[in-house]
Amino acid sequence: MKPIKVLHTADIHIGMENYGRVDPETGINGRVMDFLRRLSDIGDYAIEREIDVLLFAGDAYRTRDPNPTYQREFARRIKRIADAGIPVMMLVGNHDLPAVSRRASSIDIFGTLDVPNVMVGDREALFQLTCRNGQQLNVATAPYPLRSALISREDHQGKSLAELDNLLQGIMIENVQALAEQARQTPDVPAVLMGHFSVGEASHGSEKNIMIGRDAALPRSVLADPIWRYVALGHIHKHQSLNRDLQPPIVYSGSIERIDFGEEHEPKGFVVAEISDGPTTWEFVSGFHREARPFLTIEVDARESADPTAAVTDAIRQRGELSDTVVKVVVDLRQEQEPLLQEREIKRALQDAHFVAALQKRIQRVDRQRLGGVPVESLAPLELLKEYFEVKGVSPERAKTLLERAEALMREDASNAIPG
Repeated sequence: MKPIKVLHTADIHIGMENYGRVDPETGINGRVMDFLRRLSDIGDYAIEREIDVLLFAGDAYRTRDPNPTYQREFARRIKRIADAGIPVMMLVGNHDLPAVSRRASSIDIFGTLDVPNVMVGDREALFQLTCRNGQQLNVATAPYPLRSALISREDHQGKSLAELDNLLQGIMIENVQALAEQARQTPDVPAVLMGHFSVGEASHGSEKNIMIGRDAALPRSVLADPIWRYVALGHIHKHQSLNRDLQPPIVYSGSIERIDFGEEHEPKGFVVAEISDGPTTWEFVSGFHREARPFLTIEVDARESADPTAAVTDAIRQRGELSDTVVKVVVDLRQEQEPLLQEREIKRALQDAHFVAALQKRIQRVDRQRLGGVPVESLAPLELLKEYFEVKGVSPERAKTLLERAEALMREDASNAIPG
């Protein structure tokens, strides 16, 4: 067979505005523009490197109801790829789903308008695509499982959440296995599986913070069916391969941009796979044209510093150029140093950063020492003073002297008291 070059991406999340300001040139939030630029880079790669088919494994937008500007910018980039003769298979993710079943998803408009070379996988189905160079490819779609659509009202009766999760997982497994049986009906056409869901063996990242609703996970073994030449997954933002070097490759492409500081150290990009007569090969492509926006946490332990402000500004300067970077500063201080930290000077040192997300102070506070659980009300004054000296670590000799002096003062005070 003629090799098929597949570009696999997911979790584009157009509309993420965290750590961004409005871009004066476009009128769009700068962080949204980061995601759009990464999508433009994907289009450039697909066209320049003659990709045969693009698989988008779900979550086009940040919300279910994206504003018209974000819809326009996303559609413009998808249409450019499709106009180059590259079929685009789009899967519905959890962020694309409507709140109520049977309503349109945020990407249904592509199917409604019958945009050439763009197909929408909004249900479990097997699509037969004609690739850019005429190759045939079966694409099985498993969109994010909408619980209300898969589990009937009767099935909900009397069941716990754990029981409903198990029921949903069982339905998802049956659906994937049914798709594999369909693909086996045309063994001469290579088949790939697209899914937007969690896999039990996968490592989650920051997507946990923006997931909508409860999540059911499939076991990896269900996806490792030899009928699939490649399994393209979305939903988890951390790029990872789940089947080691075995066939078929089971791969999360990961998100194309960082969502927050939980993804600070994760590489961002997309996956390019080649399906041929031999084993499927693939590679992770990062930084084509432009790298994803860098996030940087600067941690400074200033507890032993006489000038904590200088310690922080020196650490910032040592990081070098920050004009493209979203920065967070975390400072460890002793309680008495807190008034010495001049935030204005730190902000001045960060003025060239792309965006300053936070200045976080971790204060080491002195714990107030207590009298070891002894009920104060039950102690006489001298007994209370003795307990206090023990807690404060006063030497026995000095404590004895102080107690004798205190007792003498108390006797003197008592003798001078005026009778009632």
